[in-house]
Amino acid sequence: MMKTVIIGGVAAGAGCAARLRRLDESAEIVLLERGKYISYANCGLPYYIGGVIRSREALFVTKKETMESRFNVDVRTESEVLSIDREAKQVTVRNLRENREYRENYDKLVIATGSSPLRPPIPGVDSERIMTLWTVPDTDRIHAMVKEKGAKTAAVVGGGFIGLETAENLCHAGLEVTLIEAMDQVMAPLDREMAELLHEHLEENGVELRLSDGVDYFREEASRVAVHLKSGKRVEADMVILSIGVRPNGRIAGDAGLALNERGGIITDEFLRTKDPDIYAAGDVVEVTDIVSGEPAMVPLAGPANKMGRTVADNIAGGEEVYRGSQGSSVAKVFDLTAAVTGNGEKALQRRGWRKGREYETVLVAQNSHAGYYPGAVPMMLKLIFTKDGGRVLGAQIVGSRGVDKRIDTIGTAIRLGASVADLKALELAYAPPYSSAKDPVNMAAFAAENVIRRVARFCDWNTPDTDSEAVLLDVREEAEVMAYEIPGSVNIPLGQLRRRLGELDPEKTYITFCAVGVRAYTGARILAQHGFDRVFVYPGGVRFYASTHRKSADKDAADPGASSESAGTAGSRTDGAADGTQTQPTRRVSLDCCGMQCPGPIMEVFNSMKELEDGDVLEVTASDPGFTKDIAAWCRKTGNTLISGGKEGEEYIACVRKGTTEGGRSSCEPDSHLCECRESGENAAGIPGSGPQGKTIIVFDGDMDKVLASFIIANGALAMGRPVTMFFTFWGLTALRRPEKKPVKKSFVEGMFGGMLPRGAGKLKLGRMNMGGMGTAMMKRVMKDKNIDSLEALMKKAMDMGVRIIACSMSMDVMGIRKEELIDGVEIGGVGTYLGEAEDSNVNLFI
Repeated sequence: MMKTVIIGGVAAGAGCAARLRRLDESAEIVLLERGKYISYANCGLPYYIGGVIRSREALFVTKKETMESRFNVDVRTESEVLSIDREAKQVTVRNLRENREYRENYDKLVIATGSSPLRPPIPGVDSERIMTLWTVPDTDRIHAMVKEKGAKTAAVVGGGFIGLETAENLCHAGLEVTLIEAMDQVMAPLDREMAELLHEHLEENGVELRLSDGVDYFREEASRVAVHLKSGKRVEADMVILSIGVRPNGRIAGDAGLALNERGGIITDEFLRTKDPDIYAAGDVVEVTDIVSGEPAMVPLAGPANKMGRTVADNIAGGEEVYRGSQGSSVAKVFDLTAAVTGNGEKALQRRGWRKGREYETVLVAQNSHAGYYPGAVPMMLKLIFTKDGGRVLGAQIVGSRGVDKRIDTIGTAIRLGASVADLKALELAYAPPYSSAKDPVNMAAFAAENVIRRVARFCDWNTPDTDSEAVLLDVREEAEVMAYEIPGSVNIPLGQLRRRLGELDPEKTYITFCAVGVRAYTGARILAQHGFDRVFVYPGGVRFYASTHRKSADKDAADPGASSESAGTAGSRTDGAADGTQTQPTRRVSLDCCGMQCPGPIMEVFNSMKELEDGDVLEVTASDPGFTKDIAAWCRKTGNTLISGGKEGEEYIACVRKGTTEGGRSSCEPDSHLCECRESGENAAGIPGSGPQGKTIIVFDGDMDKVLASFIIANGALAMGRPVTMFFTFWGLTALRRPEKKPVKKSFVEGMFGGMLPRGAGKLKLGRMNMGGMGTAMMKRVMKDKNIDSLEALMKKAMDMGVRIIACSMSMDVMGIRKEELIDGVEIGGVGTYLGEAEDSNVNLFI
């Protein structure tokens, strides 16, 4: 009877044990696991924290007792293997419960020790509030911090799969989450432009992103952890989750003289045997072959680990099963988006010296999850990477809401079977309107790739408009679409007018064509190419993709769906009326169903419907396109119409739009609510004139009490008129925003001296004139109190509660040695660009 000892009892180890028992009833199988549990769902741990998986018991795939009774395996948990004696064919084991050591014989040994999360020697990392999420006990600790100890804020360090899933689920649990990533993007297997879609979505769901900024050190302060970043910035949180990668647990193999790679992974042959023929290895600890590149790789994923465990069992039982390598197929849920990869991306190819246009090409297409006319279709971005001649598909990346997983699996299968672009084009995939389109997104990506191979089309890179200042950005969308979002510096000629307006364009220049998602841009590029324009490129993914990858330079309205909503008032009125309570004539309400339409369909339908309405009428629009809420907000502002409300209800996106402008001041709808009550009640809301900039910006430069007081009186007055207000505090004005209590922050000697001389908050400000050693200031405060005039502190709080945007000048803060931690809650940090962006949307700009 052969005895097999397996070190490690989670994915590869437990799978190997179960498979081996099915193949050999007479084998003696001993499973040694260092932790308390075997065969649990690592990938499900974040979802238990977020409450998606409600039962802790659901995390256990197979329990110790089940493995013992069902498979007759000798399972020993809390048993750590300390060393391997290859000559004696024994392992030394420490029983952690009893703290004793013993030796165990084997005929065959399987090393399935997996990997462990990295915990680098960063100063302060040993705090109990800094945790990793890898095992069930890890999950229990984090769960207790959230449910029992009342953690309200969390910092997640690392933007990989586990980091993203943890951030999402901590948000679901009600915490405010900051995600810190030293790289310039999350989810490293994705190429940068695809990751930008996740950045946008994370921010939309309330996650604060800190990219390109690593951790310098941690410092525990009272009941919180201060995370000090390399940039000098600081993040405070009740708890920190480290998710910065894993390392293979190959030490005992290396100590036994088995070959390891430079990362500590165990090197095996194609049968997963080490150089010792009686020792096998499986799972995260093993170096595998990347099937695309043919090079060694480490792929710490559950799918490959389980397959390796099965392969090892087959071979121990007398088979000759070959493990054929990995391709890194992976998928992650990030709030409402799904991100998936298979094969090699551009970054991986470029690390190996491949050059785009020489050895490989890419296409990026925007497609719907199923037929656009069937309700519920949502867009996905699909990037396909292939050899220049199209002979091999090298990889794919997809980000979208639905149908991502089956497309990535289709392409992953094709890669595994050595498919070409022509093979992808020829795939016959199941079609019915609820599930796909007659030309599936996989086919469409192949069609686009074929056009590139045949030089029928040329696509530029996502950032070419930023790097080629000479290129003309030609937008072929309709005028109504441009109102929703306009590419800076672009030329708009609608596709239907392009042929007759070719004379307006210089054939000697380089052109990049844009449309909503890329189809019309391709047609426009073909028109230009066949009329003597030699340098014409299509922008991949269309304007939607451009806006997502250029969020910082994007139009403010497009980035902020609430920017053009009416000012907040008191919801609940059941009759049409102005803000002062007087009755107005009931408005006509018209419903418009745009479900099933994709961009630009809903906006075009709104544009056409508005022509039939009278000023003051309300159009209630229902759409299935996720981008509609952004588009309608910007469109309203550009066209002088009023967005009453906009948001998501179930799987639909609903907006209420009032045509034109009305009298009466403020709205009775909450701009940040998903749906206004007027949708159900038929109530009216008086709109803000939308025929031009209506905001007010105030620069507060001075720190005198009377001047700061005047600025907030003006701000609150503008708010009462329903106008958005932004206040930009710079230099001495910053003193009004300081906390009254002293905060422990690290400063240089000069900064500390400077800070000590500055007033600490609004309560310490003095009058600019007639201060009289403080007597004038005290008299002013007394008179204000006697006449029931709000104090400066109360005016500031009221303004911020009502939505005044308070921005502290980052440059001035640096000059004056003021840190963010010293400022009152609710203050944003920004530069002159932030202020100027607000000023452009304002018709009053004051300098105080």
